Amino acid sequence: MLGLKLPTDPRWVNIVEKNISEILTDHAYCEQKAASTALSIVVGFPEHSALVTEMIALAEEEISHFKMVHDLIRKRGLVLGRERKDEYVRALHQFFPKGGSRTTHLIHKLLVAGLIEARSCERFRLLSEKLKDPELQKFYRKLMISEAHHYTLFLKLAKEFGTEEVVQQKWQSLLDYEAQLMKDLGKKETIHG
Repeated sequence: MLGLKLPTDPRWVNIVEKNISEILTDHAYCEQKAASTALSIVVGFPEHSALVTEMIALAEEEISHFKMVHDLIRKRGLVLGRERKDEYVRALHQFFPKGGSRTTHLIHKLLVAGLIEARSCERFRLLSEKLKDPELQKFYRKLMISEAHHYTLFLKLAKEFGTEEVVQQKWQSLLDYEAQLMKDLGKKETIHG
């Protein structure tokens, strides 16, 4: 369903289980950044009212997810750690060339956001199925469903601003690039790393 070309090695969950506080901190910041991305789309493209409406709703949902993760961190007697740089997201943002029209820039932004959501969904599925902690399994199952919706939302929106053919070609190229990127990732207790 997600179209990812290289699945996460299931052994990644073993890395996560060795340091749950690290994955929870990283996850919290991923949610915060997702809310920020939605708001940056609002700021960058305010003339598209339907897009603005979708992004406001998304930002609200993402910040509620941040709160959910932070509440879980506190419930477990942990503290939210410092934000880390996300090498995965940074590399994805470098894929599309700079320049071009505002519409092309928007399509690229939507596709990158969609891919981040797709990979998060895939990782949350793994956590919901493979973690030994039943509370975390249930928690990640619930969030996996949201991430799947976000992934499809971004792809749908990209297709509203570009032709099906162009958007599909860009999406497939991005998926190919991401598969290469993932060969070097999956060795850290981070959502994307």
